[in-house]
Amino acid sequence: MPRTTRPAVVVTAGLAALLLAGLAGCSGGGGADGSDGSDRGFAGALPGRAPAGATPTPTPTPPSGPYVALGDSYTAGPKIAPQVGEPGGCGRSGVNYPALVAKALALAPGQFRDVSCSGARTGDLKAVQKTDDGANPAQLDALTPATRLVTLGIGGNDAGFMQVMTECAKDTLVGAVKDLVGGKTSAAPCREHYASGGADQLQARVDEAGGKVADVLREIRRRSPQARVYVVGYPALLPTDPVSCGPVLGTTIAAADLGFLAEKERQLNGMLKQRAEAAGAVFVDTAGPSAGHDMCAGEDSRWIEPPFPAHGLTPIHPNAKGQEAVAGVVLKAVRG
Repeated sequence: MPRTTRPAVVVTAGLAALLLAGLAGCSGGGGADGSDGSDRGFAGALPGRAPAGATPTPTPTPPSGPYVALGDSYTAGPKIAPQVGEPGGCGRSGVNYPALVAKALALAPGQFRDVSCSGARTGDLKAVQKTDDGANPAQLDALTPATRLVTLGIGGNDAGFMQVMTECAKDTLVGAVKDLVGGKTSAAPCREHYASGGADQLQARVDEAGGKVADVLREIRRRSPQARVYVVGYPALLPTDPVSCGPVLGTTIAAADLGFLAEKERQLNGMLKQRAEAAGAVFVDTAGPSAGHDMCAGEDSRWIEPPFPAHGLTPIHPNAKGQEAVAGVVLKAVRG
């Protein structure tokens, strides 16, 4: 790795501090997708072509409700105006994707419940979740035998995805300091950190989260056996070529580690797809449609805010355009 000059280390430290501060500001009620309580193309398992001579399977009628939305901050939409519902610490937006889906389906107010909450992990679907401003009842308690539509956006917090991004920023900063004093550094210090001990620690986390997601899907089916269930994946946080993030992220995270992070997000979404299909649910891919709208895209086109977001928005989370776009992808899957 080329020797880093002192000014570059100062810039790296400053950007890393801002990243860590931004993520810390999302803890508790306004979380991203981190295991510390910070919140994080294929539109589902579509019917295959009927064999020749077979009677085609009728296209299912799109569900009209009751609709229950479950999930974490990527579902809730913290800091996107207007903020609605109780408790305030969940950070639910009145224009998040569940609200927009409900509106497009013309559901009456009593036919739609959004119980998503920032910072939620799978365990918070089964038990009361404390936030910085009130407690959210167990999300699964919103389900009834009458429920006909469920969207579920969960798993990123169980895998600790935002915690991983914070760790990557720390590792890059430490590497820059070592490089300054002539120490041995790595081009991908974060990848090395999570591979220490000879095992892929992040893959293990994703696998463990997968088991918990499977348990949640079984419980949804038990409580609402007639519901059509849609597991909503996470949008792409980084572009296909993460090196192009330089103008936005600077040297906060090593270029090689940006590729590592993109790889881990793909693994997370792959796990969600696998678990959804195994449970008879539909996986809604938002990563494919969000290509080119990641946090490193221009302000006018991005669906995800960068670590240094537009004023008043949550870092590394969907903005209003992102929520609207995800709503469109979910509606396409629901309407089949």
